[in-house]
Amino acid sequence: MRFKAELAYEQLQLLNSLIGPISRLSPRAIVYLDPEHVRISSRDGDGISCFAELKANGGIFLQHRVESVADNAIVFEIDLLQWRTAMQSIVGEDRRRFTSNTNTNGDDQYYGADHGGGGSSNGNITIMKLAKRHGGIPCLCLDGKCAGSVEVYHAIPIRVMRAADMKYHLPPQIQMPDVQLEMTNEKPLRVVIDRLKSISPHVYMEGSMEGNLTLRIDSDGSSIRTFFSKLLPRYEDTKSSQDEQQQDSSNNGTNTPTIAKCCLKVDTKKLSSCLQWQSTMTKNVSSALLCMVENEMLVVHVLLNPASVGFFTYYVPVHFLSSAELEMNNYQ
Repeated sequence: MRFKAELAYEQLQLLNSLIGPISRLSPRAIVYLDPEHVRISSRDGDGISCFAELKANGGIFLQHRVESVADNAIVFEIDLLQWRTAMQSIVGEDRRRFTSNTNTNGDDQYYGADHGGGGSSNGNITIMKLAKRHGGIPCLCLDGKCAGSVEVYHAIPIRVMRAADMKYHLPPQIQMPDVQLEMTNEKPLRVVIDRLKSISPHVYMEGSMEGNLTLRIDSDGSSIRTFFSKLLPRYEDTKSSQDEQQQDSSNNGTNTPTIAKCCLKVDTKKLSSCLQWQSTMTKNVSSALLCMVENEMLVVHVLLNPASVGFFTYYVPVHFLSSAELEMNNYQ
């Protein structure tokens, strides 16, 4: 079993930014490596799960090599806090140098095949590999430089697993969303949710394919509503698109389609934990979708910047709402 990869500074910075919010969800995660992808799966004790998938060569790595008897796939469990601390020791010192290397549009100068095939904006290359340390303990090792010249070496203990065990750590299978809205960086939900969680343990999320989203909490003697408008509805892979296709085939498109709506009851602390990326990863995100599945799941699907690098997705369980409760909100 062998794994070795080279990361430019920008790639290490992106991976560090991604691991940060996931480590707040759970301190440990499952990592899957193969010649094409890097997958990270994490779950907390409250039912929230996060799944990230990254492109390997030309994505999160300049180049890499994976070899194993299990079709060149490697699966291991790692402490995310230790992994983040190791990467932070390398990227933290050079953050100012990195932020100064921006183009005139304010976008980060990136790496990969579309930008000449590799290399780092500050010349630092970090080696990430699997090796045995401390008397044969399997470790994920990082060899790099901080402050431009100081060499640092980290060995993070891991628990090697069977590649077949990855099937137990895949994203949950859910129905197609009732409502799917694209969020904007100008209107972050995290700021509002962090304020609401000190007032109520639950929040009602009322979304519609008109591009509207309402956050509502009801407590003793008060009710607070926050409105988000002009969000971009996404009809791909939703129940609305499926229903419209069925109506068109049966009625030849003569009926006016109804606007899909959905109401969810979510724990405010759970919702806040899956939105922490909005405080640190604004420049690393190209788009984010809020997917609402009635009485089943709230899904936050985030595409990294550039989108070809990969994505990460949070799955948040919701409280069951009876027919009477849904009728009170005019959603049935």
